Amino acid sequence: QVQLVESGGGLVQAGGSLRLSCTASESTFSGYAMGWFRQAPGKERESVAAISWSGGSTYYADSVKGRFTISRDNAKNTLTLQMNSLKPEDTAVYYCSAGSLFSGVLLPTIWGQGTQVTVPS
Repeated sequence: QVQLVESGGGLVQAGGSLRLSCTASESTFSGYAMGWFRQAPGKERESVAAISWSGGSTYYADSVKGRFTISRDNAKNTLTLQMNSLKPEDTAVYYCSAGSLFSGVLLPTIWGQGTQVTVPS
């Protein structure tokens, strides 16, 4: 089974940028749709962005549209989330996930361990 490892989290001031990466352990990565979820303290995990197996289709939560960009490189087994214009409400643990897409929603079956993103208010 594919294993996912995230990196790139940290603390950034409001208005700043961060780039999250997720590396998959196997070449079968290219057969999965991928996505990023996040979970803030006391809140449910929510979908942030998703991308089809080919990278040809992307989907975003309304709260991040125009600020976040999801991309993938199947040759390198990597998934990326470029986050710009960060806000305090973006503070959360971000999880990389693999699964299947249904009507633009990722149904995850594999999860990474998560990486913390903190944007102080």
